Amino acid sequence: MAKKEENTKKEQAEETEEEVKELSPLEKAEALAEDYKRKWYSVSAEYDNYRKRNAAAVSKAYADGASEAVLKLLPVADNFGYALDSASDEKTKAGIDKVIKSFNTVLLSLGVEEIEIQPGDAFDESVMEAVMNSPCEDGEQANTVKFVLKKGYRQGDRVIRFAQVSVTV
Repeated sequence: MAKKEENTKKEQAEETEEEVKELSPLEKAEALAEDYKRKWYSVSAEYDNYRKRNAAAVSKAYADGASEAVLKLLPVADNFGYALDSASDEKTKAGIDKVIKSFNTVLLSLGVEEIEIQPGDAFDESVMEAVMNSPCEDGEQANTVKFVLKKGYRQGDRVIRFAQVSVTV
């Protein structure tokens, strides 16, 4: 019985080979064309995905580079603010104020904006860093901003420098 099954399998394999051999050149070409077409679609889709990933990576790298450059320039803005606070005559104050406005215009063109924080605002750890604390005085609530030491900045939804504040306890 086992020999019969072996013979049957051999006969089926021979018939399949004959069927393939019997394919006309046109049918063989169509089968090859279909195979090449399927492979081309696959490679095309892979390339499209690669192109999209690469574009996203380039965009992210540009944004990260711009954020890092701005972060290195922010101490200059802080120093201009300190200079404005300590200037004694009005002409000096006006000149420094123009420089600060010009710098802020450049920051806005890069999508960077100052995080507005005023004394008395509630402490928000998502945009602030508490570097000092002081006891509450009469009429003050705990966990509020006493004063701002350094301004914070964000670019879009991302904080690029947290505001450094003193908080009441």
